[in-house]
Amino acid sequence: MDNQKVYAMKFTKVYPLLVNKAERKGRTKEEVDEIIFWLTGYDDAGLAKVLEEEKSYREFFKEAPSMNEKRELITGVVCGIRVENIEEDLMREVRYLDKLIDELAKGKAMEKILRK
Repeated sequence: MDNQKVYAMKFTKVYPLLVNKAERKGRTKEEVDEIIFWLTGYDDAGLAKVLEEEKSYREFFKEAPSMNEKRELITGVVCGIRVENIEEDLMREVRYLDKLIDELAKGKAMEKILRK
């Protein structure tokens, strides 16, 4: 799938996939939300608005209240690609979220996921 198709996807389609991935491994929607809040600066109301307005993945990241500076500490491989080596800014943000949800699903402690 090319990047433009990924960016155009509605976050309302992506969000349940993130939650389902976590829940299949015994984690919770609340933990997924905590990761999203940490990464993007959204809160409950902001995330609800994104979902209600059916924002695209691009809009979700571009309109994020405050991208966490510590996100650059996220390293590792997602879909065979090292996230820290992704040159395109928006795709790197997408993969950061993917990587954090992967870590959650693999049982990593929240304080490590959130780089505390």
